[in-house]
Amino acid sequence: MNEKSRLIKTEDRNDHFKAPKDPVVKRDSFFVMFDKVIEATPRNEGKPSQEIYLDGERLKSVAKLVGGVRDEEILTLLDHCEGFHQLVHSIGVVIKTENQHAGKMNFVLQNYGKEKKYETGTLLRMACPTDGNEMILELGDFQWSQDDDVPGKFAFEFDHPGELATASVKFYLQDAYKVPEISLEPPVAFDSKGYQAMIRKSLLSKGNNQRLKAAIEKAERGEDVTIAYIGGSITQGAGAKPIHTHCYAYQSYLKFREMFGKDDGKNVHFIKAGVGGTPSELGMIRYERDILRNGKVEPDIVIVEFAVNDAGDETKGICYESLSLKILSSENKPAVILLFSVFENDWNLQDRLSPVGKHYDLPMVSVKDAVVEQFRLTKEEGNIITKRQFFYDIYHPTNDGHTIMADCLSLLFSETKKSIRDSEDIKIDKSPVIGNCFKDVQLLDRKDNPIDARIDMGSFWETDDDLQMVELDANTFVTPQFPNNWMHTTTSENDRFKMTINSRSLILVYKDSGSSEFGIADIYVNGQHIITADPHEVNWTHCNAVILYQEDVCREHQVEIKMASDNEDKSFTILGFGYTL
Repeated sequence: MNEKSRLIKTEDRNDHFKAPKDPVVKRDSFFVMFDKVIEATPRNEGKPSQEIYLDGERLKSVAKLVGGVRDEEILTLLDHCEGFHQLVHSIGVVIKTENQHAGKMNFVLQNYGKEKKYETGTLLRMACPTDGNEMILELGDFQWSQDDDVPGKFAFEFDHPGELATASVKFYLQDAYKVPEISLEPPVAFDSKGYQAMIRKSLLSKGNNQRLKAAIEKAERGEDVTIAYIGGSITQGAGAKPIHTHCYAYQSYLKFREMFGKDDGKNVHFIKAGVGGTPSELGMIRYERDILRNGKVEPDIVIVEFAVNDAGDETKGICYESLSLKILSSENKPAVILLFSVFENDWNLQDRLSPVGKHYDLPMVSVKDAVVEQFRLTKEEGNIITKRQFFYDIYHPTNDGHTIMADCLSLLFSETKKSIRDSEDIKIDKSPVIGNCFKDVQLLDRKDNPIDARIDMGSFWETDDDLQMVELDANTFVTPQFPNNWMHTTTSENDRFKMTINSRSLILVYKDSGSSEFGIADIYVNGQHIITADPHEVNWTHCNAVILYQEDVCREHQVEIKMASDNEDKSFTILGFGYTL
């Protein structure tokens, strides 16, 4: 493949895309990335990289968010590779590292294929200098696969994990297409009165403050206090660079220890357990493992952040309320703070989930309430931060966005400190507002089988080590999710996985995958076919939870899992189960 590219010198950071001095006609263009901080994340295969996904509505959304494109014809052309080539003449890439003599990094453009999504589309790799010079990738210089379906992703390949850079990517358009130039915003005025007014709007409810004040006073006395966070990819730190120190969780933990800790806050400890793409349906199953660390940790404060993940909760809030009660019921009486993050399209599930907070009088913080209204304002009308500044992509905040989330939590901490202590604790022994049938859910996997369920693993005898990886706590390294699993491989015979279990309910956790080696499996309970689990519905490596049954009484059930017809030579991974008695 001919990887022809053209190097254009630039003057400085604010002039990345200055017109070249040679007589090349200036094309209309728009950014899809602008000075975005990127970070090298370890991968199971290949170099450490930062991946920017473009499929679904993502490319159209970043064209609107970052590039300011409003022309529906242009946006529609970004839906598929044929329209992409009709619209885009070339791609400009600018990468800068602090060490401008660091050499080169690879920029990768991958199209997803029609036949095999991750395997049959075109993949281009272009070496780029890291000194702020622009590389131009002219699309007409390449052979493109006939199987190209949609633009899939950009990737930036580093030499070492944890390295940082800033990157800009710009689409130069074919002659027939025009877009208006857009002006860039001034930096966010974090110290302004307008900023503080915006943050104050996030305080949805101070709630009953007895538990939170107890944690604050405990920290002020110099006693050990642990603040913990459980949620989705935003809690994991997606969009923050570096992810372990600039995520909202770590930043708000720092603020808490600075406000209330003793001896430089050494008595305040940090637990972070965000897992991308997963709802509270999975969060409640992994709470003991990821927050309590199987009985080794007793958190004093737990922030719950699933407001943009729980669209995948098939119980429509029962799992969320069950998780909240699971935490609140702990013997050490931790404070629970409900945090409502927001997507670029101004959406979250605050209306569905906030009644849980109201019912138990919990502190609630709404990032949506803080930022969405002012997104619609001009600077003259009172805009503090634009969507382009707040969002790294259509789902996750930038460093500035994570800072705002941390400041919203910090406001709750300070307001609680100033408030008179409530005389009575919250009451949790009352009827649920949505449902609480999973509040005692426990994890069962290949390592931990506390109720001695009888298991015949059949052909699911191998262990999958290609798992969803997350950065827990303040770690720079990643930890595999559900490593104690059962895996059927392409070389296994098609023997069923069988489990006899006494339980009231059972949730299967299985692995989603984008690999064509994975296939679908049929799940039976007491001889009845319940679901066909398809690891390609989401199509990337992560954890998927689905309820197999939920009953009023605990009784014996026979569970069987086998590869579906014509999928016997495929792989499937059972990550674990959640059960209640």
